[in-house]
Amino acid sequence: MPRSGKESRARLRQAAFELFLERGFNAVTTSEIADRAGVTERTYFRHFPDKREVLFDGESQLAEWVTDALAEIPDSVPPLLALRQAFRSIEAKLESNRTASEALGRIIAANPALWERAAAKEARLVSLLVDLLRARGIDEETADIAARTGWGVLAHATLRWQANPASGIHEHVELAFSLLHALTAVPLGQDAPADPGRDAPDRRTDPSHSPGIATCKRVSPATRSVG
Repeated sequence: MPRSGKESRARLRQAAFELFLERGFNAVTTSEIADRAGVTERTYFRHFPDKREVLFDGESQLAEWVTDALAEIPDSVPPLLALRQAFRSIEAKLESNRTASEALGRIIAANPALWERAAAKEARLVSLLVDLLRARGIDEETADIAARTGWGVLAHATLRWQANPASGIHEHVELAFSLLHALTAVPLGQDAPADPGRDAPDRRTDPSHSPGIATCKRVSPATRSVG
């Protein structure tokens, strides 16, 4: 029997993942999850309001990791570069969570009823990134574009990493940001298009002044779940 609320929560999540993978999401009840975890169904509902939420318990942890990582980066660092550095700093944590992340991806992919909840999770995490960038003095439009683009890059890298068991996430994150650079770089011999609505760029608010990262204004990658 689990000795603490934290241990109970972890065991419930592990039990849920095991059962969902064994029998499918729709075939498992909260009572069965609780029984597998060695707790009562009442304990289950003290931790999770329904069967779906046990799957997305890692969302708050990922949000905490990113928040703490960005807090360590000086506000003078441009937004996309700041996100790139923040993602680098949480790579070890993402690696340690690889098994759960891959299991979550398989469960969601097999159950269309979970797609809306997964999309809502992504939207909250992108909104968090926007708020964190705004708190660093970034204007709203730039923060929104940088957050959506940065999250899309991390999501793409995560999918590639999960599809290649022998690889580490670092190489995929670096490659994804390099591809973003290539996609958005201004061709040689051409000037960047003028934006009459903006004054001279500020290093904190203009992603094109991030070393190694070109402007993301022409990129709108689809976001996907991570964690």
